[in-house]
Amino acid sequence: MVKANSQDRVLAVLDLFTEARPQWSPEELMKELGYTRPTLYRYLKSLKDSGFVMPTRGGRFALGPRVVEMDYLSRRSDPLIAAATPYLERLSAAHPCTALVVRWYGEKMLCVASIASVVNPVSSYPRGRPMAMGRGAIARSIMAFLPKQRVMPLVTRYAADLRSVGVGDTSDEILAALKRVRRAGVAVAFGEVTPGAVGIAAPILDAGYPIASLCITIAGPHAKGELIDRISAEVSEAARQISEAMTC
Repeated sequence: MVKANSQDRVLAVLDLFTEARPQWSPEELMKELGYTRPTLYRYLKSLKDSGFVMPTRGGRFALGPRVVEMDYLSRRSDPLIAAATPYLERLSAAHPCTALVVRWYGEKMLCVASIASVVNPVSSYPRGRPMAMGRGAIARSIMAFLPKQRVMPLVTRYAADLRSVGVGDTSDEILAALKRVRRAGVAVAFGEVTPGAVGIAAPILDAGYPIASLCITIAGPHAKGELIDRISAEVSEAARQISEAMTC
């Protein structure tokens, strides 16, 4: 159901552009959103004039150059990137890995910055690509620090994914696994998001509430028991220091 006010109705147009469906025709947009032709064309004109969408072949529309410009501005102004970058540099220099920081908003997780110290990094999630909430160390490092009333809907919604990677078969088992992550301060996952990759992640907190996650992904052959323990301690401490920097 599309919200009633005009700002939300315009944003609903932009929300339809995804990796799976990056282009839309006006007819497809009208069918999906239920807008009248005059209303949709008014919104498209406004979005096109401001650079948020652009026409492509066959009368279709794609996201426009203003989105690219805003991404550049976000990279320059995001305090999370500024606080995390020195730690990404340090971790990637110390290990053959990809070090990344992932911001959580709504029910999406997006990589906002990453540094790789290997030629062919195992991480399959570049900046801006949404990640699944039900799999991987990053998701669990965030879910483990959410209050119960906030985490329970996620446990229910992503129960099948969480079961498939061995987190637990029931809600109680999943919650118990998340409590163990919270006590440890770090989550470790083996090949859950990217085959052959080990993910080690710790939450970045604001007043105890998770706003992001710091993660290292490393190829399985490089990830031995003692190394995983050492990286876990390094990632946990780095995430703690980033959390402190974000609240200063």
